[in-house]
Amino acid sequence: MPDSAVTALLAQNQPRADAQRNAERLVEATRQALDELGLAVTTRDIAQRAGVGLGTLYRRVPSLDALLAAILTDTIDEMTARAAHALDSPDAWQGFADFAETYVQLRAQSCGLHDALSGRGERLDLAQRINRLQRTMRQLVQRAQKAGALRADLDWRDVPFALATAIPPGHTIGLAPRGDQWRRNLRIILDGLRPARSPAPEGSAASAAPGN
Repeated sequence: MPDSAVTALLAQNQPRADAQRNAERLVEATRQALDELGLAVTTRDIAQRAGVGLGTLYRRVPSLDALLAAILTDTIDEMTARAAHALDSPDAWQGFADFAETYVQLRAQSCGLHDALSGRGERLDLAQRINRLQRTMRQLVQRAQKAGALRADLDWRDVPFALATAIPPGHTIGLAPRGDQWRRNLRIILDGLRPARSPAPEGSAASAAPGN
């Protein structure tokens, strides 16, 4: 079923029960296309994946940008909610590390989200949502620093840049990334964010086994 922002968007046209199924197919197709193609996705890509005509698409949503913005708004809001939940963890490091895993995983899975958080979604007016995410990430970083679990010499803004580098490129020096490469990269990054002689504990956010 569509999420909150998408539901609000679709409600503008008050679709009948028989049209609601088309709307839901369009939402799912848009999610898939965003994940695979990023913000370069077109209305034709979405309509073909949904098995509907372009006319049906435009009857259900006011514009492609409105549909992309609604879906990305829900995703960014979910990420912010995960960060807020991590602030309630009794262990400041574990809360931070669990969120870091979620943050990198969602970016790695969705080219569209990665594009939006990399500053390529200006036309979608996501700044307010991204600012909320920034504020919550700053609280997470500063809480972990205050607990002595995260390096005190870091500016909180260093952390999202560091986490973004966990997402591997397609190839490097002729090597293709493994399926779990982002997890392996994240383990290295988390170890580097810890104070000296305080490696990240084995756990959900940092458990990649060494390979050859």
